[in-house]
Amino acid sequence: MFGRAPKKSDNTKYYEALGVPKNASQDDLKKAYRKSAIKNHPDKGGDPEKFKEIAQAYEVLSDPEKREIYDQYGEDALKEGMGGGGGGGHNPFDIFESFFGGGNPFGGGGSSRGRRQRRGEDVIHPLKVSLDDLYNGTSKKLSLSRNVLCPKCKGKGSKSGASLKCSGCQGSGMKVSIRHLGPSMIQQMQHPCNECKGTGETISDKDRCPHCKGEKVMQEKKVLEVVVEKGMQHGQKITFPGEADEAPDTVTGDIVFVLQQKEHPKFKRKGDDLFVGHTLTLTEALCGFQFILTHLDGRQLLIKSEPGEVIKPDQSKAINDEGMPMYQRPFMKGKLYIQFTVEFPDMLSPEQSKSLEAVLPPRPTTKLTDMEIDECEETTLHDINMEEEMRRKQHQQAQEAYDEDDDMPGGAQRVQCAQQ
Repeated sequence: MFGRAPKKSDNTKYYEALGVPKNASQDDLKKAYRKSAIKNHPDKGGDPEKFKEIAQAYEVLSDPEKREIYDQYGEDALKEGMGGGGGGGHNPFDIFESFFGGGNPFGGGGSSRGRRQRRGEDVIHPLKVSLDDLYNGTSKKLSLSRNVLCPKCKGKGSKSGASLKCSGCQGSGMKVSIRHLGPSMIQQMQHPCNECKGTGETISDKDRCPHCKGEKVMQEKKVLEVVVEKGMQHGQKITFPGEADEAPDTVTGDIVFVLQQKEHPKFKRKGDDLFVGHTLTLTEALCGFQFILTHLDGRQLLIKSEPGEVIKPDQSKAINDEGMPMYQRPFMKGKLYIQFTVEFPDMLSPEQSKSLEAVLPPRPTTKLTDMEIDECEETTLHDINMEEEMRRKQHQQAQEAYDEDDDMPGGAQRVQCAQQ
């Protein structure tokens, strides 16, 4: 048939490009090509050369005759013209079009038979996680429903694969409605055709696919395992490419999970650092303390002061390498900050005051004389709540401003005019 038997050459390259074994079925090839084409699509930041290589591999392996030649003699035999032209000058956009039903995914220069490939919308899901999850890492299995192309009619909607041009929109998929706003004033509005749901084509009742009832897509339940890595942050996205709703003539969008961190009762996070508060008694602040802190991974940390160390109110201390793991560098961690609050006693007895005064630093040396005290007026200190005090003052100022407005000349007249 070919005149001479060509020498054997590499016949695994195309299979490796698609990531399938040599005994892969046509369905396996189609699935692998679809997944690789979406992943390496230049519109999604993929490598154009890699995309062309994948298209070339699928174009050969999806053709039984070309595949047989490739399996026996390798790529060189195809380049020499065996099997009907091989892959020498093939345009990868043509195979992309025949597979996805659209045009050149780059928007120009490919086949004129189809239109630019439309990309489906991404599906965004919030995913609530705890600070413990972000510290330790976790995985969550989530069940989702999505639309997939009907396996019986391959997304055509009809048994024969044929469709008719919609008479309602003349195949455009859009209709224009006119709205009268007034004399000599109209408004034109464009909206998807309700007869064909914006597809521009219809299917006869007799030819409808019995599996999807002509809808072209069907519901599928899928379980996705979302891996939350150590050190991930609130608002970070985890993307599953090509897992959103499928639709005819459409590149499937992505499913995107957005991490939403729940508030932790004890720890706060800022970047790679953790913050925790701890209250000391006055005795602990002055004479030393030790306590156990349970970390986010369950470890018990012994926290203690140095001998003779005094902790002041609102003072903070840091422990290196006990903060959050750094994303994709989990063995490196930030700092753990402990913010101290000192709790003072409400009252002291005279005996306690004398005992404390005996061991504490002396009072200031300046002492008031009896004459200076006699010339002063005595005052009384009262306990207050500063927040309540500020609210009371704001309410009082607002009331005074309202009363002042009422006292202005013509104020009553303005109210009367507003009521008419």
